[in-house]
Amino acid sequence: MSRIGKNPISLPNKVEISISNENVVTVKGPKGELREHIHPDIKVELQDGMIVVTRPTNQQRHRAMHGLYRSLISNMVIGVSEGYTKELEMIGVGYRCNSTGQLLELLLGYSHPIQFMLPPEVKVEAIMEKGKNPTIKLQSTDKQLIGQVAAKIKSFRSPEPYKGKGVKFVGEQIRRKAGKTTGKK
Repeated sequence: MSRIGKNPISLPNKVEISISNENVVTVKGPKGELREHIHPDIKVELQDGMIVVTRPTNQQRHRAMHGLYRSLISNMVIGVSEGYTKELEMIGVGYRCNSTGQLLELLLGYSHPIQFMLPPEVKVEAIMEKGKNPTIKLQSTDKQLIGQVAAKIKSFRSPEPYKGKGVKFVGEQIRRKAGKTTGKK
């Protein structure tokens, strides 16, 4: 049995779940509402205030979907109750960021500024403090969407291994390389 799939999901206060006949799970909470279409073979039930995910057989594909859908529903419950936050740090001389609504403007050492339009589900905040690296703070209820947006922003200027310049997650360790050494003897 799947170790992840067999764990029931507890529902926090103020979080409601509804399971329709078309295998669509809807989770509503104080932060918002999320929907996920579930494969018809996987059954999602509400038992004693806990969400239980079951599978019909022990086939490889059913075992894989069992853990997957349990994790997706768990992420939805956490998202609508607490929300998710990702922070990106920009390291480099002259690197700046500015946010106006859903438009994020990045100056990353290229000849032109990069303008990135964020989805409406993601809230962005650009933090520019004197003496510190510029920081981009993303908040959303959808874990998958916020991860995808953060990865896209990071891909505009990935951290390089020699000086460490680029966009990285706060707390991320960059593997550094030694530069050239003089080989004359």
